[in-house]
Amino acid sequence: MSKTKYIFVTGGVTSSLGKGIIAASLAKLLQERGYTVTIQKLDPYINIDPGTLNPYEHGECFVTDDGAETDLDLGHYERFLNTPTSQANNVTTGRIYQAVINKERKGEFLGKTVQVIPHITDEIKNRIQLLGKTNKYDIVITEIGGTVGDIESLPYVEAVRQLKWELGNENALVIHLTLVPYLAAAGELKTKPTQHSVKMLMQSGVAPDILVCRTERHINDNIKAKLALFCNVNTESIIESIDAETIYDVPNLMLKEQLDVVVLKKLALPTDIKPSLTEWNNFLDKHKNPKNTIEIGLIGKYVELHDAYKSITEAFIHAGASNETKVKVRWIHSESLAVENVPEKLNGLNGILVAPGFGGRGIEGKIDAVRFARENKIPFLGICLGMQMAVIEFSRNVLNLSNANSIEMDEKTPHAVINLMETQKNIINKGGTMRLGAWNCKLEKDSKAHAIYNKELISERHRHRYEFNNEYLEQLTNAGMLATGTNPKTGLVEIIELQNHPWFVGVQYHPEYKSTVLNPHPLFIDFIKACLTYSKK
Repeated sequence: MSKTKYIFVTGGVTSSLGKGIIAASLAKLLQERGYTVTIQKLDPYINIDPGTLNPYEHGECFVTDDGAETDLDLGHYERFLNTPTSQANNVTTGRIYQAVINKERKGEFLGKTVQVIPHITDEIKNRIQLLGKTNKYDIVITEIGGTVGDIESLPYVEAVRQLKWELGNENALVIHLTLVPYLAAAGELKTKPTQHSVKMLMQSGVAPDILVCRTERHINDNIKAKLALFCNVNTESIIESIDAETIYDVPNLMLKEQLDVVVLKKLALPTDIKPSLTEWNNFLDKHKNPKNTIEIGLIGKYVELHDAYKSITEAFIHAGASNETKVKVRWIHSESLAVENVPEKLNGLNGILVAPGFGGRGIEGKIDAVRFARENKIPFLGICLGMQMAVIEFSRNVLNLSNANSIEMDEKTPHAVINLMETQKNIINKGGTMRLGAWNCKLEKDSKAHAIYNKELISERHRHRYEFNNEYLEQLTNAGMLATGTNPKTGLVEIIELQNHPWFVGVQYHPEYKSTVLNPHPLFIDFIKACLTYSKK
């Protein structure tokens, strides 16, 4: 019998209150107290995963070591806890229904009518407990996407009601995150939205054990007493979550509010070990008190929604703190770039990052940005599509292969320097079929990559269909673009570098996915270091 305890985090009043950050902060505090903790996200949409969702719809699609395309909140979980997540940490309604329908098709329900209760809720409960049954975790925190009252969230709330009753109060609890807005006209905080949200949750048969109240003003004892009275929660279990300067302040704020103590007492777990957060606060101190400032241009196709590049901007924060440097990001839409305006648009930058993406829109702008970085010796990092753009730019402007391209953009290009991977050629379905997850990469000994990683074999996460075309490897190498990292089994080029450039690196993988607060990614650390050196010239 598993002794794992379960914490459910629900949200009310409005979306985007920060359930993921509260869940990650609580997990961090529990981890600091010596408990093994993981977090999972239950997403109410019917897509199987966010892999086919437009970044404008959903923000970044985060990828795990085992190749799961997941919600961007899993990135926060990994960055806070410094431990990898997996396929089991993200579940969508689509995946739940798909599993139940597959069982029905196989005749596993023995002719019974398949219904939301018990069949869908049983599948949800099974998914929630998968991580607990591994016996690897003392505590599993489950964040339920959306807000209480959403039609699509109802089966999840019902599954929580059933599980809480089955497991007992000392083995499961519910944290409800809600909004206590400040009305300037009235000059006071209002509790009614929270009261209605809790009422709606209770109508579904779930009573919150702890209320976490998002607010822009401090909540006084009178408001806590009022919330306690109307929401059936004792005052010690009403936690203030005031707006913070940065998400990395939240664990300290929750420590001050004693959220971890309240949780452990309710779960009948010892509170002997006190969280120190020493390494965390060392990072925070460097992040908030930088000695230098640099500006990096992020060239992307989805820059209107910054969440589309969430892991990259967070990796800048981690590596920036490591270099005691504040990284300012200049968001540049690749569609706005053209040969004639590139010098003006990229003027004054200390580094250029060409971001991942899909499709032909804005591609020429990315290529122009790569050329500007190459010719002006500005530190350059190309990630996934960004690396491919670097290969195309070099092929066109150095090798004089004027129509060089990726067959993703031009199927009839005479010089397909970026080609569709052999394993992708017969694939029809788009969802979950790319080259995904962690793959090994062997580094050349005298390369910049080897110096950065300080090892010969690395493992990085991927998400792509197209690859460097090895037919052009010799030409590119002779002209000064070196392949310094390759997959040891397939020979697929993973890293390119320029010989006559202070810092020019393109990687086929996504290093940003593995950067955490306590382990900033070495590639980002070195890139920012190079940008800092360039800024002082």
